[in-house]
Amino acid sequence: MDLSLDGFRELVGQALDGLPPEWAARLGQVIVLVEDHASPEDLAEAGFEAGGADELLGLYVGIPLTERGALDHGLPDRIMVYRRPILSVCETEDDVVREVQETVLHELGHHFGLLEDDLPF
Repeated sequence: MDLSLDGFRELVGQALDGLPPEWAARLGQVIVLVEDHASPEDLAEAGFEAGGADELLGLYVGIPLTERGALDHGLPDRIMVYRRPILSVCETEDDVVREVQETVLHELGHHFGLLEDDLPF
């Protein structure tokens, strides 16, 4: 499956636009970025080996809302969505749409303080 970077970014935007209003209101200063693959730094952050760039679909980097203190006003949180790994696990455009939505929701779950085992996907 292949999809241009612009087309993929549009799908990520649609996933964000489809969020329930109460979620969207709590995003604050979360930056959502699309990259082809995870950087070595992002792989290390996620606990992946250097060769794991094709396995990581998304990544949340920041302080979850449930762990923030009054003085936590550092850099904005980031959600990374990785295009090539997502495309590699999808056979159809519908698969890509679903996987992008699930990846965005998964990473937002981390922003809201959910642990890996608590996430539905």
